[in-house]
Amino acid sequence: MIRLEKRLQPSRGWTLATPLVAVLLTMLTGGLMFALLGTPPLEAIRTIFWDPLFHPQFADYSRPQLLVKAGPLILIAIGLSLGFRAGIWNIGAEGQYIIGAICGAGAGLALYPSDSVLIFPLMVAAGALGGWAWAMIPALLKTRFGTNEILVSLMLVYVAEAILASVSSGLLRNPEGMGFPGSRNFQQWEAAANRELIAGTGMHWGVVAAFIAVIFAYVLLTRHIQGFNIRLTGEAPRAARFAGVRPSAIVIFCLGTAGALAGLAGLFEVSGPAGQISIDFNSGYGFTAIIVAFLGRLHPVGILLAGLLMALTYIGGELAQLMLGVPGASIQLFQGMLLFFLLATDVLINFRIRLSRGATA
Repeated sequence: MIRLEKRLQPSRGWTLATPLVAVLLTMLTGGLMFALLGTPPLEAIRTIFWDPLFHPQFADYSRPQLLVKAGPLILIAIGLSLGFRAGIWNIGAEGQYIIGAICGAGAGLALYPSDSVLIFPLMVAAGALGGWAWAMIPALLKTRFGTNEILVSLMLVYVAEAILASVSSGLLRNPEGMGFPGSRNFQQWEAAANRELIAGTGMHWGVVAAFIAVIFAYVLLTRHIQGFNIRLTGEAPRAARFAGVRPSAIVIFCLGTAGALAGLAGLFEVSGPAGQISIDFNSGYGFTAIIVAFLGRLHPVGILLAGLLMALTYIGGELAQLMLGVPGASIQLFQGMLLFFLLATDVLINFRIRLSRGATA
């Protein structure tokens, strides 16, 4: 018989090993899935993980895209990780990302066609404030009325998507766009464009903000009393209350920070790679960032590496669709396998597998 035996202490070895094991299992299971779809599995895995970085035909384009894709994932995941460490489950980062983009874009478009150098900083501030305000809805409902932040934040994603569709066709629609939904293109407006800082690298202000967020989160969690309060609230809620930590303050801080960072990610995306507010602007970054946060073990440096890995699956997945003709849904399933196998193998952190003989009559 196979049984699970509780460990006296969580295993540090398995804590470090399970993300790697999850990636390996994802490759194996994903290879089987691609084989069933009629695609050579080794070729599919190579196309996803190797060709974007090292294939001479694709690397020059794909390498800069790695930072472009990783920036919003890291930025959002850092904010989510603070709440997850405290036991606050914000599942609505996608909505905060959308609202941040709408608010930031709206602030800029209100001043069109001005060329003031203050426009882009104003958009950044509006994007962060928009994401923060959207996250405050589940935060205040939880602290005031004890509602479940998982359900409230998730339902607000669909409200945000409805608002996005509305403003794309109405309030923020380009008056020179011949009636098509979508705002003006920010890449064609110098004062509001989030351009590459170093040509050919993919480095823009959103990527810089992601790196700053990693440093900020690391210092907060390891050197600041607020980081200690966050960790204590998640690991020992009763001890946190006895120590004088106010749960409501932690909820507001964690959800507010996550919302602001998600809003920043939306603003940097809409003023940079996406270029405009459109009906299909939301790309699922808010949900994918949950995988990134857990794959990175809720640690800032781990999230940085996990964000780069997930960005690689985005780029490699697009390449596999183009070169091998695999369905887009299979790439999404491949990415979802990462979280599935990570959660499955995490059992080994607190439990060890024991083999024993069944009881005899």
